[in-house]
Amino acid sequence: MKAIVKTKPKVGFELLDVQEREIKNPNEVKLKVLKSSVCGTDFHIYNWDNWSEENITLPHVNGHEVLAEIVEIGDSVKNFTVGQVVACETHIYCGTCYQCRTGNAHVCETMEILGVNTDGIWCEYQVVPQDILWKIDGIAHKYAGIMEPLGNAIHTLSYSDIRGKHVLITGAGPIGVLAAYVAKVSGAASVSISEFNDYRINMINDMKIGVNVIDLKNMNLDEEIEKITKGHGIDLVAEMSGNANALESACNVIVPGGEINVLSVYPDKMVNVPMNQLVFKNIKMQMVTGRKLFETWHVATEWLKFGVLKPSVLDHVITHEFKMEEFNQVFEIMKEGKCGKIILDFTYLHEEG
Repeated sequence: MKAIVKTKPKVGFELLDVQEREIKNPNEVKLKVLKSSVCGTDFHIYNWDNWSEENITLPHVNGHEVLAEIVEIGDSVKNFTVGQVVACETHIYCGTCYQCRTGNAHVCETMEILGVNTDGIWCEYQVVPQDILWKIDGIAHKYAGIMEPLGNAIHTLSYSDIRGKHVLITGAGPIGVLAAYVAKVSGAASVSISEFNDYRINMINDMKIGVNVIDLKNMNLDEEIEKITKGHGIDLVAEMSGNANALESACNVIVPGGEINVLSVYPDKMVNVPMNQLVFKNIKMQMVTGRKLFETWHVATEWLKFGVLKPSVLDHVITHEFKMEEFNQVFEIMKEGKCGKIILDFTYLHEEG
């Protein structure tokens, strides 16, 4: 089968023919990959930065955000059937450790991440444990394919009660704009988003959801926050840019007693923060990884199914779709920053063969 593979410790991927994986564990299912949305983590691996070098073992099949059809099930699989369309939670958890048994499976002691610690789903077929599957029922497949990053946005904001609060999202990438939308439907008093990139600024403006867009090239962040919140300041910052300067700005604009929730992977292992400032402002800083299994999946499903999140808005987040073999074009566009969520299409491979 065809697969997008990282074979060398340098920039880029290769399209290769690899051995199709078969079910070996009775708890596993075999998936026919239909669509995959491209994540910032994929971009880190493509560029082979410090984080990738420490976490990826070569050769490596990339990709983790997936919409797929079940084509085969193991003998112990009871809750899924051949032909069902599913998405995958990318955190592969053990189910027996302390974290898993106390509602924190997303930080399982023996956690493996699909497409990072294991081979991913940028291939025609892949085998995964049934425990990470999520049934797609009553949701248009176009939007079901972005439920994993939508879950990131929901999880990040869920640590804070944002009703009546002033929220700042730093970074208008796909998860950032989804977080802005989630904040709006969750009752925030005001939602602002800061960004340098013109393409992404236009993307969030086109969504028309009442978010205050702060163009950092032409606006002063502190002055804009003062005007937007009528002098109150920011109660919650959701840092989603992966830019250390944005994290430092968050520490400056947050009100005393405020909260900073960080969902980012930074290019460098160490990031400086003004610790004394945070201490004297009594700031709560929450680090966030993944999604709350499977609470945020349920929230995302119900919001999509019952129209809380509108397709007409989400259409602006999904900006490009390419065939699987056109993956190099994806990363060229991502380098330029002229995209929202990009979808890789695998369906044509199955139609042809």
